[in-house]
Amino acid sequence: MRRDRLLDLYGPRRGERAAAELDRLLDRFRSRLAGRGGAGRDRAGNDALLITYGDTLLADGPPLAALREFAVRHLEGCVTGIHLLPFFPYSSDYGFSVTDYLAVRTDLGTWGDVEALHADFQLMFDFVLNHVSAASAWFQGFLRGEAPFRDFFITVDPATDLSMVTRPRTTPLLTRFETTLGPRWVWTTFGPDQVDLDYRNPEVLLRMLEVMLTYVERGAGWLRMDAVAYLWKQAGTSCVHLPQTHQLVKLFRDVLDEVAPQVGIVSETNVPHRDNVSYFGDGRDEAQMVYQFPLAPLLLDAFARGDATRLTAWAGSLDTPSERTAFFNFLASHDGIGVVPARGLLSEAEIDGLARRVLAHGGQVSDKANPDGSGSPYELNTTIFDALSDPFDGGEAWATKLDRFICSQAIMLALAGVPGIYIHSLFGSHNDHAGFARSGWKRDLNHQRLKLNEVESWLADVATEAAQVFARYALLLEVRRRQPAFHPRSGQRVLEAGPGIFALARGPREGQALVTLHNVTDSPREAAGDWPATGTAEWEDVFSGERFDAGSRLVLAPYQVLWLQPSPCSLAGEG
Repeated sequence: MRRDRLLDLYGPRRGERAAAELDRLLDRFRSRLAGRGGAGRDRAGNDALLITYGDTLLADGPPLAALREFAVRHLEGCVTGIHLLPFFPYSSDYGFSVTDYLAVRTDLGTWGDVEALHADFQLMFDFVLNHVSAASAWFQGFLRGEAPFRDFFITVDPATDLSMVTRPRTTPLLTRFETTLGPRWVWTTFGPDQVDLDYRNPEVLLRMLEVMLTYVERGAGWLRMDAVAYLWKQAGTSCVHLPQTHQLVKLFRDVLDEVAPQVGIVSETNVPHRDNVSYFGDGRDEAQMVYQFPLAPLLLDAFARGDATRLTAWAGSLDTPSERTAFFNFLASHDGIGVVPARGLLSEAEIDGLARRVLAHGGQVSDKANPDGSGSPYELNTTIFDALSDPFDGGEAWATKLDRFICSQAIMLALAGVPGIYIHSLFGSHNDHAGFARSGWKRDLNHQRLKLNEVESWLADVATEAAQVFARYALLLEVRRRQPAFHPRSGQRVLEAGPGIFALARGPREGQALVTLHNVTDSPREAAGDWPATGTAEWEDVFSGERFDAGSRLVLAPYQVLWLQPSPCSLAGEG
């Protein structure tokens, strides 16, 4: 199959040569990869991943060691893995402009520190495969005209009509560089320091396959394919989601299935939902997980309006093509909150309303360039806590802000899929205005570095906001992990419980079924509609043990969360 894909991409002569080179590459790695990785697309438990930079937590020693110390002390039993954002040497974009794919940044630690993390947690590595840093050895070799790097990048006559190309940024698509052969205009989708690789050259593909397999050897159980939608460029097209790009993803999957079947692919495509889920392929030949980008803007809309109607309708449309696939659900990350995937689900006026809300709460908004030269919101730069609650509103009680935040996170955790929790969400972090002022980079609002000893002191003091957020969040995670009905492969049905309540039925799995209810409003709401499962007389909240008669009125307090299972008495009655 992989040979056929190579022939399809490169033609008979180059394809056969690439197939022979790939055979030799796999022979080198086959024995080295035995037992490595361990992500387990077939894991039996309820996975949850922490998302963090290697230096979010700082101590006297290597930051990666500080991260492990924190995770072992506080997160065992809560999360099963860590998405370790790019920890390689880089020149810009917080690690996503890689200068050396195969090294660990010396200021973070060593491969030994990564191995130590892998001993306790699954690891997701970023596979930054669309572009490299302009400062990398590969691109510097291109500038000098050296083989093989002179053919690793895409040069274009600036007079070429590239108006159809989809642009995620407002920077120019082409960047002029001086080379030993004279000036060249080079393709730079994400900016002048991030130079796109030319996958039309099979040597580039082989090099990146070697990088991928090295990551697996070093402990990667999941590979997050960054900006994968842009891999193949062809003038006269949008250069996004091209058939050749999907063929490349399938080839990466073929290789992993052959030599590291325990390792999964996660596609990162901040695009409309229909395009996003195309990276599942047929459910068996592309990514095992795709990022669930519409969730965050739809959830913010629900809480802003106190109406979960759009969120409910969208969730009811979700499906995956096979039991081997799942959504990677997240509300916050190192990036901002992307709003492009919400287009068509929310109106332009509603998206503009979210942007204005974020600005009013002290955040920022990043724009993208449209084909007509105009700009429109691309992402909201803010912590999720401040997006949900106005930090300048001293009149709203802290308890209300806390309940609202925990309700939002409970919705993410209840949805079918694997949740990813950004480290700052664990503490309810506010926007880092000082960091943004220093750099002028909008994403710095959500990138604050923290001293580990200060974090420990916050968590030890129950009066601090961080301790209260963390305690509530940890309880959500611990309880979720114990419920078989929350397994990624467990069924999901969206329930109608009234516009102010987001409701799901999960399961049955291992004999358990759950009904989850989340009040997204600041006032009491009665659960209406079809929320009780037929035939169950009494329900029990898995958090408090409180019981509810299915025939009685059920009123949720503002931002209350109930995860209900049939009570033991009800189950005994059914038997």
